[in-house]
Amino acid sequence: MFINKQIVFSSILIVVLGMQGCKSKFEKLKASTNIAQKYQEGVKLYNKKSYTKALSLFDDLVGRYRGQAEAEDLYFYFSYTHYYLRDYITARYHFKIFADTYPSSAKAEECRYMAAYCFYLESPTHSLDQANTIKAIEALQLFINLYPRSDRSQEAAKLIEDLRNKLEIKSFENAKMYLEIGDYKSAVIAFKNSMRDYPDTKFAEEMEYLTIQAQYMYAKNSFENKQEERFNEAIQLFAEFIESYPGSKFAKDAEQFKMDSEKGIENAKKLLALETSTAK
Repeated sequence: MFINKQIVFSSILIVVLGMQGCKSKFEKLKASTNIAQKYQEGVKLYNKKSYTKALSLFDDLVGRYRGQAEAEDLYFYFSYTHYYLRDYITARYHFKIFADTYPSSAKAEECRYMAAYCFYLESPTHSLDQANTIKAIEALQLFINLYPRSDRSQEAAKLIEDLRNKLEIKSFENAKMYLEIGDYKSAVIAFKNSMRDYPDTKFAEEMEYLTIQAQYMYAKNSFENKQEERFNEAIQLFAEFIESYPGSKFAKDAEQFKMDSEKGIENAKKLLALETSTAK
């Protein structure tokens, strides 16, 4: 029994020592003060795409190499390591720091672009808050302004177009939301603002039609003394719509809102006349 316990203990000890031996080389390197060796190994790990291990070495080296010749390349690797680990917030911060710290570097343009690109990657789906989308557009536009002749500027312009499309969809969906919840006045304002902000929007035809609908519903739900003016606005919107889109698939429904608006004006006038005669 005692011999068996010794055998078990010895086996466990061998396994533990074996495990320690497996990781001791890297752990010893991390604890080492040989920064040149750390740097070389960090780059090797980076090139092998072992980014987590590489980062653990680079983290220690960034401060130690500050002001030295190797600092520029080290910080470049350090920034990209965060990027490849998909920590885009940290990556864009370090890419920007690199571009600001080494403006004359051959890598400055790339890092300035990558800082903006990380903002792009953080831009959420159109249904969520678009603060990062706006920041991404600003960062990409700044890159284009700084490097107008760069090949990356063309790519940045495409990314901006993609982001603006997202904002355009967000604007359209927000305006429709007001219509769906019955806040018709806000819907009219939101549709008009959206068309003003995105004059070339692919949703223009549908938005102009929905503006007629929202204006009609706004007039219909108003007090009688306000209805004539508001129904007339719906009729005017219809005239502008049919002039711009004579063959629109929404033409029939839009015309119905126009006819209902005309009837609404007649009914409002009758009610107001009746109230006036009754008051006398």
